[in-house]
Amino acid sequence: MTAPPTPSPTAPPLSDLMPWSAAPLRLGRSWVMAQDRASLIARWDRLIRAEGAEREELFVPTRARTPLSAVAALPGRPTSTARLARESGPCPEPLRVTHGPFDEQWLIPDHRLIDAARPELWRVADDRQLFAVEQGYVPGAAGPALLVGALLPDGRSPAGRPGRIRPLYRRPGGVEPNLAPGLRELLTDRYGLDVTAEQVLAWALAVAEPSPGGCVVPLTGDPELWAAGVGLGERMTRAQLRGAHGGERPRLPGGRRPYVRAAVTGRAETLGFEPDGQTLLVGEGRISPVSAGAWDFTVGGVRVLELWFERRTAVPEDGIEGLAAIRPAGWLPEWTSELLELITILTLLAELRAPARELREKVRKGPGIGRDELTAAGILPVPSAARRPASVFDHHEEGPEGQFALI
Repeated sequence: MTAPPTPSPTAPPLSDLMPWSAAPLRLGRSWVMAQDRASLIARWDRLIRAEGAEREELFVPTRARTPLSAVAALPGRPTSTARLARESGPCPEPLRVTHGPFDEQWLIPDHRLIDAARPELWRVADDRQLFAVEQGYVPGAAGPALLVGALLPDGRSPAGRPGRIRPLYRRPGGVEPNLAPGLRELLTDRYGLDVTAEQVLAWALAVAEPSPGGCVVPLTGDPELWAAGVGLGERMTRAQLRGAHGGERPRLPGGRRPYVRAAVTGRAETLGFEPDGQTLLVGEGRISPVSAGAWDFTVGGVRVLELWFERRTAVPEDGIEGLAAIRPAGWLPEWTSELLELITILTLLAELRAPARELREKVRKGPGIGRDELTAAGILPVPSAARRPASVFDHHEEGPEGQFALI
């Protein structure tokens, strides 16, 4: 697989184009996230049945969280703020989130359970929001430097140092794009068309290049290249959004669509690939056709399909203890549906890699908009306020022990 090129020294970093970002979520305890909703409810019920020292042990206390911690509710989540040591109610409704690249899982959205939940992200997570997630830098590793999704991401990377989470909008309702002040106006004037925040993100997806300090995004001075890059990035976006925001779920044309040829059953302990038959072997199950591009698709040097499968089936040699041990006894039917969709997404994105490489090469050789021009236009350096989350909202959020605070 071709290694990523050396980034252009004049290309601005994404951190200057989309200035506000948050660090990845830090859960503090693995049992609050699972690949299925039922396991989370069962874990919560087991925790609530326990008392005293047993509840504390099951909880897995850290410096940031214990059952006695006083914690505000997560924005937009109607959960209790009483200390967890006194909790006796039902499990908060699990929430679908993105765990690392392309892996949708379930999370108990209770601030009392999460060491660092990044409330600023929860405040702007709605049906208009998109989250750009930088991938951890791994020298020489192929794969996308930037991914996008509609679900709240935890920001984890399969290898390397985790990147940053960059919401497209700074406020709910798709208000106030998270772009450097003046950037859209500069690009609109340069290309002779109205540049939107969604187009800037689509361009970044198409051309972003990895670097140790975070991905960089070369900007072209050619309106035709800009239009081509935006179109390519929009195709990448549609594949990753999985039908969110009113779109269609990703599909391949007939004849290339993956189907289950033999059902996946039992624990499905092994995963393999037969390139000649374009067949994915999932335990005793068989899925085809599966392209080599989907099988070989990596992020941070890690094969996505293998990582997704391992998270659902692998058991550590020393076993699993505590609440995390409450998990499905075997392969769940919904995982097959999720796997088919994941194969489809990876196939679509793999087919766009060659056009993306060609585009980046054209951008590299053509006229560009570098840091000097952005500085001369007053866009760089970015004002410090643009790197901070919007701080004033017109709704109340519940603080610890039922108190309310205006944020």
